[in-house]
Amino acid sequence: MNNNYSSNESIYKKRLIIKNVMPALKNFPVIVITGARQVGKSTFLKNEFKDFKYINFDDYSIQEQAKKDPSSLWKNYNRIIIDEVQKVPEVLNSVKLTVDSSNKNIRFILSGSSNLLLMKNVSETLAGRAAYFEMQPMTYAEMQGRGEGLFTHLWKRDFNLNAADNLKDAQVDYLPILFKGFMPPLLNLKGEKEIVLWWESYARTYLERDLRELSQIESLIDFRKVMVSLALRTGNLLNQSEIARETGISQSSVHRYIKLLEISNIIKQIPAFYSNKIKRIMKMPKIFFVDPALSLYLAGYYDIGHLRESRELGSFFETMVYLHLKVYSELMIPKSQIFYYKTTAGKEVDFIIEHGREIVAFEIKTTDNPVFEDARNIIQFIENFPYTIRGVVVHSGKDVKWLHSKVIAVPWWML
Repeated sequence: MNNNYSSNESIYKKRLIIKNVMPALKNFPVIVITGARQVGKSTFLKNEFKDFKYINFDDYSIQEQAKKDPSSLWKNYNRIIIDEVQKVPEVLNSVKLTVDSSNKNIRFILSGSSNLLLMKNVSETLAGRAAYFEMQPMTYAEMQGRGEGLFTHLWKRDFNLNAADNLKDAQVDYLPILFKGFMPPLLNLKGEKEIVLWWESYARTYLERDLRELSQIESLIDFRKVMVSLALRTGNLLNQSEIARETGISQSSVHRYIKLLEISNIIKQIPAFYSNKIKRIMKMPKIFFVDPALSLYLAGYYDIGHLRESRELGSFFETMVYLHLKVYSELMIPKSQIFYYKTTAGKEVDFIIEHGREIVAFEIKTTDNPVFEDARNIIQFIENFPYTIRGVVVHSGKDVKWLHSKVIAVPWWML
């Protein structure tokens, strides 16, 4: 495998992130695009920025040149892409010097599979010079070659069902899509064994190799145990002490492995929502894999039949919805923040998305026929936080309908 689409997939599919990257390129000398391996960063850059000089640090000879004389790589060019930049992080000092000493027309696009904002001393190097973006796996809309879904309409106070008319479709069975996942190279894979083989290769080739490059891992067996334990918890609260007890691995190692998975953009943590922002950082976060199919592969579900009967199916479905909410939240300017909500009495709302002083609350249900009962927790949340624009029950069926004057039910694929 390489950083481009598989050989079966020759048609580039437009990515939604371009709508924010292009304007930023006019105002910032450096654009940083991170994202997990195989989300399509290289393909995106090669197709959208053909007038840029392309440099890839996967090439060892180029790595050596970057370490010895980095500025020679872009001599006489003023539009440069550096891919896999995390492999030679010291090059960022030369990028900074070039930007500071050159004319205002110079532009760098830096791309990497590590989240550079989480890497020590990296973000400080480009402070004030760079705009940061994160590419996620593909959304269902991108896979279908469509534009944005219903998400942006949900923030309009005068929203009505007509906004969903042009998105309506026959019911979409989420199980095959969830099982396959949302990485671009998977688009044309069809057989279950073929899909599982791809994820097996991904886990071995990219996760274990890349993470060992980032940090010394004493035991790949222990690291794999932690990944499996996390996979079974996707969409649930992250209790590191519990994982340490369950796996027999020290809590310090568990903490370090989780941090490495975050830096590699494989997992995300979302905090609890409180009106008191100090409390948000004190409560246990929820954890999500960026691609739900990776979590179900690691959890040992190698066919759709077993997935359908799995006790974690609801969490896997919630992880798939999270991917879409994450993509659209990051397209907002400024980016909106995603939280979860849980009271001491156990009342929970799966996602609270906050944009300034406005909120849209989401409850995720694996049902084809959502009813008023599915909206109870959201209604209670709206009563407690009246500046909430509306609640949304995201379900696995095909109907769009109001469950309450401020709560609408929509199919997952309409997002």
